[in-house]
Amino acid sequence: MTDPTVFQREIRIQAPPATVFAFLTDPRKIVRWMGVAATLEPQPGGLYLLDVNGNDVARGSFREVVPVHRLVYDFGWDGNAEVPPGSSLVEIDLIEQPDGTLMRMTHSGLPPEAVPAHEKGWTYFLGRLAEVAAGRDPGPDTGHIAPRRSSRLRPLHDQLAFAHCRVTD
Repeated sequence: MTDPTVFQREIRIQAPPATVFAFLTDPRKIVRWMGVAATLEPQPGGLYLLDVNGNDVARGSFREVVPVHRLVYDFGWDGNAEVPPGSSLVEIDLIEQPDGTLMRMTHSGLPPEAVPAHEKGWTYFLGRLAEVAAGRDPGPDTGHIAPRRSSRLRPLHDQLAFAHCRVTD
């Protein structure tokens, strides 16, 4: 029986674990496959902040960072009572394979009704990660609505101007 509060996925990526790890922890690289701006401090207690589309902001903190092998961070959405910041946990293991990396991801602690939306989002974005880490262009992010800059986010972006990276065409 599967746990209704957990999403799990395994994907094979045609790139070494160090390359995949960089695309998960470097703010300039993560926005090549997910999001429009990021602040990432990949160390225990460090900030995980990702503006996915100009409206939806994921926030958490890193709990465990084992370079090129494992990431664990808590996760949630600013302004979302169903999955608030820090309310769920993302665990990522990168396992070296002869043809690249096996990535095992578990997102736990989600309310059962939130699992389908997170499954859809992670499935979409992990496919993009596999493409970009393998050196291919994942194309434009068409999985989410066009970025909308709300006044609610402007102070957040202003505060993080020193550390985030924004994708431009």
